[in-house]
Amino acid sequence: MSNFQEKLEKYAELAVKVGVNIQKGQTLCVRTPISAAEFVRMVAKKAYEAGAKHVHVEWSDEELTKTKFEIAPDEAFHEVQEWVAKGYEEMAENGAAFLSITGSDPDLLKDVDPERVSNANKASGKAMQGFRSYIMSDKISWSIVAVPSEGWAKKVFPDANDAVEQLWEAIFSATRVNEADPVAAWQAHLDLLDEKMNTLNEKHFHALHYTAEGTDLVIELPETHLWVSGGSVNKEGIAFVANMPTEEVFTSAKKTGVNGTVLSTKPLNYGGTLINNFSLTFKDGKVIDYKAEEGYETLKRLLSTDEGSSFIGEVALVPHKSPISDTNILFYNTLFDENASNHLALGSAYAFCIEGGKEMSKEELEKNGLNTSLTHVDFMMGSADMNIDGVYEDGKREPIFRDGNWAI
Repeated sequence: MSNFQEKLEKYAELAVKVGVNIQKGQTLCVRTPISAAEFVRMVAKKAYEAGAKHVHVEWSDEELTKTKFEIAPDEAFHEVQEWVAKGYEEMAENGAAFLSITGSDPDLLKDVDPERVSNANKASGKAMQGFRSYIMSDKISWSIVAVPSEGWAKKVFPDANDAVEQLWEAIFSATRVNEADPVAAWQAHLDLLDEKMNTLNEKHFHALHYTAEGTDLVIELPETHLWVSGGSVNKEGIAFVANMPTEEVFTSAKKTGVNGTVLSTKPLNYGGTLINNFSLTFKDGKVIDYKAEEGYETLKRLLSTDEGSSFIGEVALVPHKSPISDTNILFYNTLFDENASNHLALGSAYAFCIEGGKEMSKEELEKNGLNTSLTHVDFMMGSADMNIDGVYEDGKREPIFRDGNWAI
């Protein structure tokens, strides 16, 4: 077996044993592009060896996706087959685990009418609301990993003849596959993230104040907010890791408590289109002004997806100095770029980021200060010069980040 094949086997094992942490008798649903077929076969083998009952694979193909957006009639982007959404809901209700494989070309749909992309995202968001409620409340185990496509690799390493191989090595490094015992390395890493989570929960700050070049933003936190680390637990008490890699500790914003301006620090790949060098200005939680050097129309449509898409859901802290950031690679993929940078998410908050939130209805979540939306889109805004203060209810302050890194 080649060195690459050994690493691929370890990566598949991580996805199954640490990512979704498959259990005996459980169904695993894998959503993947066909370009990742070799890896998916390894994942299926590892899952069955770990006791999975079924491995169900939902395939997608970039070329077919692009063809549809170029040729299909407009009405095709206003609907999603109901049986698809119901299938995911039924699997979630029956306790399946879900593994999503990312890796599409960031420029796949750059020449497509942004209105079509926006309509497709909106239709999918509405159809998948029931399924997404399981994800947003951590009722089920779910995880996202990446497999390079040629288009993505060429975007990251445009001048390389071996772009795919280089991107694989970057992924292996970021996900600790290169460690002697990747599973043990992940456990040690999750323990460190838990330490930061526990410290922030003990502090119970009223708000966070971010300052950096182009950014002066205050985010209030819900009264009963909880900080959560990269490791999660489903409703059955089974641990899983939703993002591989992960470097974040995160919570939810108070929907109406965001004020000021934030400047993006990395491009956002949204639905096959890049949004770059953009800023958002908030008043009482809502975006009241926005600018973008690239992808303005796409940003405009993202913000108008529904009432909640122009409010902040997630607030995530990631040190500038991290294994991913230290590579100095711009991945053009949110799974990696958000774990090299402090980030925020427009749209839905995670229900489990407030006390008792997992069991709350949408109306109860909103009453407790959380934003709800059809969408949840992370964007990167951290930098080496970012300072963050924790603000207590009496106005006293304490440093959380200085010069882009932890200060507590």
